Amino acid sequence: MQVTLTAFQKQFYRAIYEKNVQYLFRGAKASNTPSLMNVMMELRKCCNHPYLIRGVEERLIAEMPLDEQTDAALHQKLVDCSGKFVLLDKLLPRLKNEGRKVLIFSQMVKVLNLLEDFLRSKHYLYERLDGSTRSTDRNMAVERFCRPSLKRFVMLLSTKAGGLGLNLTAADTVVIFDSDW
Repeated sequence: MQVTLTAFQKQFYRAIYEKNVQYLFRGAKASNTPSLMNVMMELRKCCNHPYLIRGVEERLIAEMPLDEQTDAALHQKLVDCSGKFVLLDKLLPRLKNEGRKVLIFSQMVKVLNLLEDFLRSKHYLYERLDGSTRSTDRNMAVERFCRPSLKRFVMLLSTKAGGLGLNLTAADTVVIFDSDW
């Protein structure tokens, strides 16, 4: 399924593509500016979620008035910045109400970190496996996900970790968050 970029993503995408450093570096410290060494990778990050680009999250939070920086507002900003997160925000409640169990795959561990923040703020029970998960922890996470009494709704997986002989037949829905271009 194709997902439309948000207005914010479109602005950043264009700025990266055109190497508009005035826009990209606005309000950023020199040590926290987007890298333009690999433009294709920065564009890919922007398509997944602009927070993957160095300095973007900090810039957006700094632009918010202090009294508006509540957990709910920060969560909404996380969602509103990415078309894929907007879709997940609409899709996951429906799947949860239907009693589904969802696998979400990503190639980027940083995307899993953002997804984890999203799931935590929505109070969804989840498990996570990536390349840094130890073997014993992997088995326990899979067991928790598969056991109905524990009511795990989502399993976050890096594509690398997900390809290592896992038995996740308890899931009935798969989301490939960031497929190859």
